[in-house]
Formats: sequence, structure tokens, C-alpha cells
Amino acid sequence: MGRYLYDGTSEGLLSAVAHILAGEKDVERVTLVERENTLFEEGVYLATDTAAAEEFFSRLQNLASEAVYTFYYFTMAEKGGLETSMLRYLALALQHGSKVNGYLTHPSVKEIVTVSRKAGRELHRMKGLLRFEKLQDGAYLARMEPDNNIIHPLSLHFSKRLRAEDWFIYDVRRRTAARWHRGSLTLGLIEQFTAPALSEEEKAVQALWKTFFGTIAIPERRNPRLQKSNMPMKYWKYLTEKQG
Repeated sequence: MGRYLYDGTSEGLLSAVAHILAGEKDVERVTLVERENTLFEEGVYLATDTAAAEEFFSRLQNLASEAVYTFYYFTMAEKGGLETSMLRYLALALQHGSKVNGYLTHPSVKEIVTVSRKAGRELHRMKGLLRFEKLQDGAYLARMEPDNNIIHPLSLHFSKRLRAEDWFIYDVRRRTAARWHRGSLTLGLIEQFTAPALSEEEKAVQALWKTFFGTIAIPERRNPRLQKSNMPMKYWKYLTEKQG
């Protein structure tokens, strides 16, 4: 059984998959893992080849566009130890095209699709649950603690919908932030973060929103289970209507 190592990046993963598929006849007998740089680590290290990664990605787009989205969401999940499953998933994608996501009887396909869909669902959910608060300087801040690393696609989404405003999205768990300022989007790490003061206007708006949220509720139609399904409790921490 062949054992291969890669550098842990998305580009390195695609590059390694391209190399393995070009040289191995049976990927079911191959394993692919992230390099740990230990003294007695076994396996063949495959250095990242940017050109090979781009070529493979383009090929995948042409043959199995659905698999491209699956790979994209998978990278947001930050799930280690699934590289071998991804290798086998992509090999099947090249054979069967976008139909590959329907082959859930294959363990690798089921594993990759399950992880990918969870990340995709969270990204979609946060587009509606993210709350921006107006600060004293006029900018807006939204904080979140998602399970998946979705800040990049989420910030791209809001860069199209809040183009006229200055805003930040802060991922508390990963200490990363996205900033939209004067039509430009930047992402980076934040070592220390202190929540800035809210504007008086924002405080008033939040108070009104809480009152509205409480007033429109119909006691006889309360359905806590459905509410938690649509708005899971793990997101309530930064929802204005759930504070206090």
C-alpha cells in the first residue's frame, strides 16, 4: 500500500491528488495524510505543485462541477484525517462526474459529502443569522463563533450586499477578521480584540428590536423545537433578540 504525505494546504491536497491519480492504478490501496515532520514518519512527501493543482482543479470543474463545490465546502470544515477519503472521492468524481455525490454507499463519498454539506448549511444559515452592530465611529461589527471556517465566503456575500458601509466580521473562535472598507475586502488575524463601544443609535435600535421580537410572539403558537432547529442555540450568543 502506498502512503503519501502533503503539506496540509488545500492547494497541496489538490496537487497531491493529481500526482497520485497520475501514477497509481488503484487508489483504494493508497493513503494520503498531512505531513507531521516527525523523525520516523513514513511515506513519500509530495511537494505542492501550484500548476498541477490549478490544472487538476480546472479539469474537475469541466468534468464534475458539483464535486468542486463539495471540495470547497470541505476545506471550510477543517476536518483532519479525511485526506484519503477525499482522494478516493475525487477519483470517483473524475469517473462519474457530478453524479458522484449520489454514490453514498461508498464510504469515502458518504464521509466527504456529509462533512461538506454541514459546512455548506452553516454558511447558508449564517447569512441570515449574522448580526451587525453600529459602532461609535459609524462602522459596523458582526461577531460569530462558527463550527466551520466560513469567514471568507461569508464576507464575500456581504461585500455584495453592504457595499456602501464600512464593516468588520470577526470570527472569535479563530481570531480572524474580515474588513470591508471603501470597496476593498481584507482578511487577517487579530491577536487581541476588545469589543468597541456601540453607538447610541445602535443601542436604541437593539432595544426596539427586542421589544418588537417579544411583542409579535403568539404564545399559543410557540414551538421551541422548531425555533432551535431554524436558529440553533449555539448561535444565540450574538443574536440581538436573544440577549437579556
